[in-house]
Amino acid sequence: MSSTDTRPAASGRGERHDGAGAGLDTLRAGLDALEAGHAQRASFSQVLREKALPPVLGVVLVVGFWQLACSLHLASPEKLSSPAEVWHALTLLWSDGTLFSIIWTSLWRGVTGFVAAVAIGTPIGLVVARVKPVRAAIGPVLTGLQSLPSVAWVPAAVIWLGINNSAMYAVILLGAAPSIANGLIAGVDQVPPLFLRAGRTLGASGLRGARHVLLPAALPGYLAGLKQGWAFSWRSLMAAELIASSPDLGIGLGRYLQNQREFSDMPGVLLGIILIFAVGVAIDLLFFSPLERRVLRSRGLLAAR
Repeated sequence: MSSTDTRPAASGRGERHDGAGAGLDTLRAGLDALEAGHAQRASFSQVLREKALPPVLGVVLVVGFWQLACSLHLASPEKLSSPAEVWHALTLLWSDGTLFSIIWTSLWRGVTGFVAAVAIGTPIGLVVARVKPVRAAIGPVLTGLQSLPSVAWVPAAVIWLGINNSAMYAVILLGAAPSIANGLIAGVDQVPPLFLRAGRTLGASGLRGARHVLLPAALPGYLAGLKQGWAFSWRSLMAAELIASSPDLGIGLGRYLQNQREFSDMPGVLLGIILIFAVGVAIDLLFFSPLERRVLRSRGLLAAR
């Protein structure tokens, strides 16, 4: 009787085990298929349709509404130039050979100042994030500096350093370094403590732990701080170029915009705004967006994108 009672129980356990094993195999096969599906490269037509076409359509819509506003005379021509007039201003810069010189002057300053801000803001953010007394003392200062408009630093930088490139770089540093430091602090705060304990167990402590454990784990937040830091760098530079004027500085995008304003040249003013916008977006699309996708893909966070 007892043996008769135990056999169905054993058989039931065996069936449950087989069912669980089959379920795990099915789940594993499904995950493998899912990963294989995401690993496939998109075709050129798909990339063109999903990545390139929406921005182009957005630009076409903006230009269309712009031209419509000009055609309906919603503002006088002195206040709202048509796209054709702005295009003519662009062709004049191209024919004069000054277009790339103006863009390069600002781009070189912006990139150089941003690199310096990264070199200064990264160690500051790391120290503030890991040392509690320093965080209590410096953390509010960084937050206040980040919220301070960059244009407020221009008069002080001119008085301190004169109207030269040093003043430009000082404004960029004061505008971008706090944002980069705060981004790193936010990334470090999101690192699970288990990662740090595991690193110490494996002998990664101090600077080695910061390099091999802390910074890689905080990379998404740090990258967000870098993107914001570049935005602050570019905005700070434009503010400095708008206000500070000197033959030694040359003509950047901000100075070009201010010159056109002084000449009451509305097509040139709109062209300057468009060029400033285009350079800022191009840096993000060519550098930060690919880097962000690479980081997220390496962590398996692009499955649904």
